[in-house]
Amino acid sequence: MSAIQPSLQQQPYPAHAPRALYIHIPFCTNKCFYCDFNSYVLKGQPVMDYLRAMEQEMKHTVEQCPPDEIDTIFVGGGTPTVLKPDQMAYFLDSVRNAFPNWSKQIEFSMEANPGTTDIEKLRVMHAGGVNRISFGVQSFNNNLLHEIGRIHNTDDVYRSIENAQKAGFDNMSIDLMFGLPNQTVEMLEHSVEKALELDLPHLSIYSLKVEENTLFHAMYHRNELPLPSEEDELDMYMVIMERMKAAGYDQYEISNFAKPGYESRHNTTYWRNEDYYGIGAGAHGYTKRERHLNIKGVTPYVEACHNGLPRLDTFCIDEAEAMEDFMMVGLRLLEGVSSDRFAEQFGGALLDKVFAAPLKRLLKQGLIEVTSEGYRLTEQGLLFGNDVFGSFVGLLSGEK
Repeated sequence: MSAIQPSLQQQPYPAHAPRALYIHIPFCTNKCFYCDFNSYVLKGQPVMDYLRAMEQEMKHTVEQCPPDEIDTIFVGGGTPTVLKPDQMAYFLDSVRNAFPNWSKQIEFSMEANPGTTDIEKLRVMHAGGVNRISFGVQSFNNNLLHEIGRIHNTDDVYRSIENAQKAGFDNMSIDLMFGLPNQTVEMLEHSVEKALELDLPHLSIYSLKVEENTLFHAMYHRNELPLPSEEDELDMYMVIMERMKAAGYDQYEISNFAKPGYESRHNTTYWRNEDYYGIGAGAHGYTKRERHLNIKGVTPYVEACHNGLPRLDTFCIDEAEAMEDFMMVGLRLLEGVSSDRFAEQFGGALLDKVFAAPLKRLLKQGLIEVTSEGYRLTEQGLLFGNDVFGSFVGLLSGEK
C-alpha cells in the first residue's frame, strides 16, 4: 500500500540536464581478491577500440539528453591510470569534445592506483582538465596489501603522491579499507596515522564487503578467510572516526572525511539522488527518473556502440521508489536529508507526511534526529546505518 497521494504522483519530474558525468575505464593490471567491479586485466585488451566506442556512446548520449553545464566528472574503474599517456590524452580530448560546457569550478576526479602514475601521465591528466585524484591505497601495511591482491607497496604510494604534486595536483584523496583478513585494530590505527601524515584534503575509509564472484567469496565459503570479529571491526570504525575528527577532518558521509571545502561534490550527487550521465562498459546512469545499466563485456560493449546506446537494461523509477532511494542514500550524509530538496524533487511532497511512520520510529529509537533542514543520523545511527536505511526499502513501493 502506498502512502503517496495520487495527486503527487502526477507532478512532473524536474526537467533539467544532469550536471554530473561518470565514465568507466574497466582495465586493470590485475584483479584484486575482493573486487567485484566490472574490470578486466589489461593485457591483450582493445584499449583504443574501447576509447573510440566511448566516444560514440558520448555522442549518442548528448543527442538523446543534451547536456547543460557540467559541474563534476568522475572517471572510475578498473584503473583509469593504466592508460598510456597518448591514450589518456585521446580519452580526455574526447570527453571535452562531447561535453564542452564545463563549470569554472568543475571537479574532475580520476581514480588511480599507486604505481600506475608516472610523471608524464600525470602531466597529461592535468593538462586535460583532471584536477582531483583518488588513490586506491587500502593499507600502509605491505603484508596486508599482498594478501588482498594489490600490486603496489607503500613506497609506491609516496612516490605517486609526490609525482602528482610535481604535476600540479593539490586536490587528492586516498582510499583505505578496514575489516580486512588478518587485520588488527593496531594495523588499522597505523594506516590511519600514515594517511594523516600526508595531510591530504580528503580520505575515504571503507569496510570490506565479501562480494560474490570474488576470490575472497570462494575463500569465505571454504572457511579460509580470517576476518576480524564484529567487535574488532566496530572498534576500527570508532578509531577511524575519533582520529579523523581529532585531525580536523569533517566526517561528511559514513565512509568519507574531508577538510572544509574538499568534500567530493560528484559523490554527493549520488547521495542526494540527483541525475548523472553514465558512460562506459557496465556504467550506471540516472536521467529523468530513468536508470540504465550498460553492457559489461569490453568487446560486446564496443560492438553495441556502433549501433547506438550500449544498454543492457533500462528501467523507469516510479515516484515511490525514487522517494525511498532519496532517504536511503541521503541519510548516508551527515548533513542528512533536506525537506526542501525532497519537495523540489517530488513536486512539493512533504517528507514528514510521506515517511511519518518510519521517521517517528527511528526518532524514538535514537537513530535519527531532527535538524533545521530535515533529518540526520545520530552518533548511534552512524553505527547502525544499515538498520536505518532498511527502514525505507520497499516501504512505499509495496515490496516489503
